[in-house]
Amino acid sequence: MDFETILYEQQEGVVTITLNRPERHNAFNVRMARELRQAWEQVKTDPDAVCAIVTGAGEKSFCTGMDVADVADGSAREEASRGEDNGRPFFHFLTAIQNRCWKPVITAINGMVCGGGLHFVADSDLLLCSENATFFDTHVKVGLIAGLEPVGLARRMPLEAVLRMALLGGSERLSAQRALDLGLVGEVVPRERLLPRARELAAMISQHSPTALAKSKQAIWESLDTGLEEGLERAWKRIQEHNAHPDLSEGSTAFVEKRKPRWAPYTGS
Repeated sequence: MDFETILYEQQEGVVTITLNRPERHNAFNVRMARELRQAWEQVKTDPDAVCAIVTGAGEKSFCTGMDVADVADGSAREEASRGEDNGRPFFHFLTAIQNRCWKPVITAINGMVCGGGLHFVADSDLLLCSENATFFDTHVKVGLIAGLEPVGLARRMPLEAVLRMALLGGSERLSAQRALDLGLVGEVVPRERLLPRARELAAMISQHSPTALAKSKQAIWESLDTGLEEGLERAWKRIQEHNAHPDLSEGSTAFVEKRKPRWAPYTGS
């Protein structure tokens, strides 16, 4: 599939999605949002895709949110007001979680990320960033509500840190080291090590049962929307359902026979 605003590459079970508008700091426009939705659908349904990496083109920016050019000419507002899929606006389909793609996602943040770019941060499974990465939110600075991204981020880092980012409007920027200290990212690496390290993590993940990976991710993320008791009940139900899956016996058989497991592909949602 050919895309105009993103790059889509696949190798050995790992899909790499690159936001490819470096001249616009990888800001997303209507086309990119739609292409990302198509990309996540492809990841979701491709039996050879086990894990995904998301990163940005260039060395300065990962993603700076919605392109102001789209805001200025009215196309973003028109799309947002029209909505799609039960009234959800177009920019609600940027990430794997928003598209209900339960395959693991690693986000490799290669520089500045702000505003709507924080959707990718809030919804990723594993996060690592380069040493020059910075995080900030300018919504209130331009008279917009800092609502969607901070709500997601509040599930990843302390509330005061989320409010500080939202209310200061970009007057202060969260450094890579501070993001690591707050638990927003799991690793900070030199710029040249960012993608190699992301690929190392993806290679380790992709060795495991695709179904077990997806169902584990789904159980964990969905538990954030419920109380502890309901989250545990749902997780236990998924475990019981998985008992009939061929990967359960394949994993133990491969271990006994000292060979690499032959996992069944996963194309669920």
